[in-house]
Amino acid sequence: MYPHQAERLRAALDAHGLDALVASSPENVRYLTGFVSLTHAVHRTPQFAVHGRGGTALVVPAIDVAPVVADRIEVDRVTCFGAPGVQLTDAPGTEARRVREIVGRRAASPADALALALDALGVAGGTVGVDESRIAPEAWRRLAERLAPRRVAPAAEPLAAARRVKGPYEIERLQRALGIAEEALDEVVQALRAGTTEREAAALFDAGVARRGATPRPGVVALGASTSIPAPWPGDRALRPGDLVRCDVGCASRGYRATVARTAVLGAPSARQDAVYGALLSGLEAALDAIAPGVAAGAVFDRGVSTARAAGLSGWEPDHVGHGIGLEPREPPDLARGVATPLEVGEVLRVELVWIEPGWAGLGVAETVLVGRSGARVMNRSARGLVVLD
Repeated sequence: MYPHQAERLRAALDAHGLDALVASSPENVRYLTGFVSLTHAVHRTPQFAVHGRGGTALVVPAIDVAPVVADRIEVDRVTCFGAPGVQLTDAPGTEARRVREIVGRRAASPADALALALDALGVAGGTVGVDESRIAPEAWRRLAERLAPRRVAPAAEPLAAARRVKGPYEIERLQRALGIAEEALDEVVQALRAGTTEREAAALFDAGVARRGATPRPGVVALGASTSIPAPWPGDRALRPGDLVRCDVGCASRGYRATVARTAVLGAPSARQDAVYGALLSGLEAALDAIAPGVAAGAVFDRGVSTARAAGLSGWEPDHVGHGIGLEPREPPDLARGVATPLEVGEVLRVELVWIEPGWAGLGVAETVLVGRSGARVMNRSARGLVVLD
């Protein structure tokens, strides 16, 4: 765990009067420990990461102990539960001995293993904040009973608040992921021709991301009439002269997410295509100009929407114009009407303006920005204007 993360988590403990924070979602577990479980991704097995004033612990099914040890996950305590999932022989070597040691003291259930982890960190009482995002109500009740006399409180919000401000390593990873997404999308734009299908364009993007060592994520690659559908799966529609191309695609690099949205047109744009995109661009630039430390997230929304309306999109009623981005593609705060949350230095935001009109078309543009002391620093390197394809 980096010092920045420890500082943010300690602040969350203090602000909410908690003795420990317990993560349950893959993103929160990764933030606290760096561990990513393939077992959880496939089977949704329970997992927890614990952060308290006495250190950090990881709670996993016994089958995950071997990857925890092999990946050299640096935590103060590892506890596990359930069937071993491996053959515990007397094989030599430090890793084998470590696996035998941890699995040998496995607990019967996830709640039992979590209690052992809290005990190891010196949290025998007080209030424990538990990330409720991946825990069903009945499982929450059993967990609260098992952790008594400790009190259990929901903690998804404190963990999200801790993750809002990014440290240098996180900003570097987000910049790298964004660069990969932009480079892969540029390859798609360069390859678009009359007759290219949505499936072909989407496959080209995915291949470009994978070739650069990242993982593509589902996104929008829409041509012509499909652009008027907010979130269409890529299909067999082929590009024709005069068609708009709306792309909103992304990837993950070492867990950190990036998305990029651009709009193109095959041939010269019509007067209306040009006018609507120009209004969106005006709104985007106004929203970017409004970003600064201490500014309410809702004020960014107000500036972007009012500017786009004044530029020609009268009656436009979006539900937001962006949000945070990090280990998840959508994180707090939402840049939405009435959101009073003040922006902080070190937040990374995706600012997006999209016009979807069923029966006509859809256009969109988005930029990723870092909130700096003097305002927004745009992290994108690609041009944001309407792309005209030959």
